Amino acid sequence: MAQRHLDPTDSRLRPVGTAPTGDTLAGYLRDQATEFLRALRLHRETGAGANGSEGSAEAARALRRSARRISASLHTFQPLLDSDWCETVRPELAWVSGTLAMEHAYTARLERLLTALHRLSGSTAFPARTTGPDATASPPADVAAGRSAAGVATVPTAAARDAGPRTPPAPERGNLTVGAAKAGALLDRQLTLARTRAHSTALQALGSSRFHAVADKVAVLASEVPLLTTAAATDLRPHATAAEERLTDAVTALPLVTAGHPYNAAALVHGLSPDTVPHPQDAPWHQVRLLLRLHRYAREALTGPKGNAVVDLRLLDAGQALNRHRDASEAAAAAAQAARTPRIAPATAYALGVLHADQRHEVEAARFAFQQAWQKETVGSS
Repeated sequence: MAQRHLDPTDSRLRPVGTAPTGDTLAGYLRDQATEFLRALRLHRETGAGANGSEGSAEAARALRRSARRISASLHTFQPLLDSDWCETVRPELAWVSGTLAMEHAYTARLERLLTALHRLSGSTAFPARTTGPDATASPPADVAAGRSAAGVATVPTAAARDAGPRTPPAPERGNLTVGAAKAGALLDRQLTLARTRAHSTALQALGSSRFHAVADKVAVLASEVPLLTTAAATDLRPHATAAEERLTDAVTALPLVTAGHPYNAAALVHGLSPDTVPHPQDAPWHQVRLLLRLHRYAREALTGPKGNAVVDLRLLDAGQALNRHRDASEAAAAAAQAARTPRIAPATAYALGVLHADQRHEVEAARFAFQQAWQKETVGSS
């Protein structure tokens, strides 16, 4: 039976007769603005150059977190705030968050692809890489276990992914096959270059007048929230409910019947297409991921500044599945893009093709995991 979790809108979470209002939202926004400024100060103190410390990386993550929450709250609760101000600030916060996220995304994508190459080649050793002290990252924890002897991915059942026995690694072969090794070197060059450029872009952005203008607006928000005069006593819950309904409608439009099977071949449809745009099946799932984030942040805002929101494990599991879906989708696209490099050897192209198929199977596994998490809501709500 699915575990039930109290909803933050439940009256049991606050005194009888009270409801989260615009004042609660103002406290939440001030709290997030303060977190943004604290993270910015830490980022400047710990250094942000090529040899920046782990403290600067954590500060960048904190900047992204607070920027996302402020931007999401301005989107969900905009009717309670000055509309022109929201329309000015929200895109700028999205720019800050997106710019700071790119370097980490390229680093994680490269680690995911190199780990997958070694797994598919039957090699348990992960080669040392020297792409700079800030380019290392732990291998992704969501690498699936079930693989055939030929290296073809199969989507495991939910139980096998969560708690089932792991397939023992193949005997150590010492080195990757020639094609896989060259594919790894090619991906290393391309994604390390992209990561370096993203790092430079982030540094330039943080020193730009555009970012300083954003920081100034957030500093004002930390003390003065542009609420409408009628917002102080307005109930926040209808706006949070609207965000949840948008999420529910988007999930309803997903092919969950297909995703509910442990394996289906939809991941490979158009897999050899010369079109370089993102996979056409992925866009609705990415949209659901964004709407789920808006829903989560709206629930946070209802609890007020530094509130102790009730953790909904269903939303947590669903969000993690959608994060894996995005990571695998983008990794598959990177492998496909590398395979289009002119004049690469056939063995290299073949290895990249296998890697692309592997990541598309990971996409299907993530969709299956999301379907399982979402079904728990239906069972628990009945």
